[in-house]
Amino acid sequence: MDVKSAFLNGFLEEEVYIEQPMGYEVNEHEDKVLKLNKALYGLKQAPRAWYSRIDDYFLKNGFIKCPYEYVIYVKIKKNGDILIVCLYVHGLIFTENNPKMFEDFKQAMIKEFEMTDIGLISHYLGIKIKQGEDRIFMNQ
Repeated sequence: MDVKSAFLNGFLEEEVYIEQPMGYEVNEHEDKVLKLNKALYGLKQAPRAWYSRIDDYFLKNGFIKCPYEYVIYVKIKKNGDILIVCLYVHGLIFTENNPKMFEDFKQAMIKEFEMTDIGLISHYLGIKIKQGEDRIFMNQ
């Protein structure tokens, strides 16, 4: 899944000011700066703000953060259903052992973060991935 505006969904933890963009200056106040309330794409703080927002969401919704890899989250239900999520820049890679849990998670992410389902993974970190019904092939 891919987030439409990942770096615009995070709130800043510190005060950030920018100069007024060309063409958007406020008449008679051209010398003033703007205070940002939310992260802008390209802002150094944007990835941290995005990660903070999605991390809070996962932790509030019953996920456990992997102690060895900070971008992996796991949710285990009492009946043995498991969902594993990996954050990758502004996207998610996830797998499960229950198709309903998969669909419920996908719909929750679409609603909360304006994500789009881009289908099965085909590339990851330079590795080509092809998924069949009973096996997964990976090569460079």
